[in-house]
Amino acid sequence: MIKKREQEESLIESLPNKMHFVGTKTPGGPSNLSVMVTSVPLPKDGEVLIKVHAAGINGADLREREGKYPVPAGAPDIMGLEVAGEVIVVGKSCKRFKPGDFVCALLIGGGYAEYATAPEGQCMTIPDGVSVVDAAGLPEVFCTVWTNMMDRCQLKSGETVLIQGGTSGIGFAAIKVAKAFGAKVFATARNKKKCDAILRFGADWAINYTTEDFSEVVRGTTGGGGVDVIIDIIGGDYLPKEVALLAHGGRLMIVNLRGGKLAEVDFGHVHSKHLTITGARLRPRSIAEKSAICESLETHVWPKFTDGTITPETHAVFSFAEAADAHQLMESSNHIGKILLTP
Repeated sequence: MIKKREQEESLIESLPNKMHFVGTKTPGGPSNLSVMVTSVPLPKDGEVLIKVHAAGINGADLREREGKYPVPAGAPDIMGLEVAGEVIVVGKSCKRFKPGDFVCALLIGGGYAEYATAPEGQCMTIPDGVSVVDAAGLPEVFCTVWTNMMDRCQLKSGETVLIQGGTSGIGFAAIKVAKAFGAKVFATARNKKKCDAILRFGADWAINYTTEDFSEVVRGTTGGGGVDVIIDIIGGDYLPKEVALLAHGGRLMIVNLRGGKLAEVDFGHVHSKHLTITGARLRPRSIAEKSAICESLETHVWPKFTDGTITPETHAVFSFAEAADAHQLMESSNHIGKILLTP
């Protein structure tokens, strides 16, 4: 025990005092992002310190940059909800990982930096066949999809799901997980290129929402039967259409509300068809909840990466110095899959 403590102290002493990170001095657009310097964080009890090889960009990062996203209590001032890299130091009570292990991790913040801390339970092994850089784009979207679509909505083999925004991070992950577990998939996108990508991801039907009404396409294809589950990242005017489109016993999961928070919904559908409407955010959940999600993801989804059933979708990798360009691309919605940052 004494030797282990001495080794940990030696590792901490060998760390640099300062590190680079991406941040803003004032809220605003992508051009406000720049590379800054701060102190290297140290892991608390139950945490590990990761030398970051790559960090994933998510929609919450854009809103946080604009000053429109309330950061949970205790979160670092640095953006970034997911990373992959090498474990450098482990805190007290850590049992699974050791220095030198490579992990991907779900964070409450702090990912846009050369070093980041994470609760050990929110760290996962990197799936076989996935690079360390690509692994940085897995934790946030696959944890979101697993807990919402498979756990809370209980999507089953043979059921049909509609996924809005099929080329977003959540969209591609939802398509691949749904297909890997035997569901039939409708997914939407805004142009032919993105619809082609949706089909490449494995969706059974791709709907161009700029030229087609998704509810009419689904009804026509299913003979009016509708779908069992809908994963919605839009909200707003989509909500009444989605409620009407659900089959008996259907489940609507609201993951985001990009199109607005208010809608007029006919709750007669909810009553007569025994529907479930629910919503969820991942970031504010407790360490225990997120650790359980990560454990389930490793158990059920990681083997699908190993056998090639599921693959990462990295659209582009930018350096920290190019973070403004990365955020501009994210805001344009011209990407397909994940955008990553590397120190």
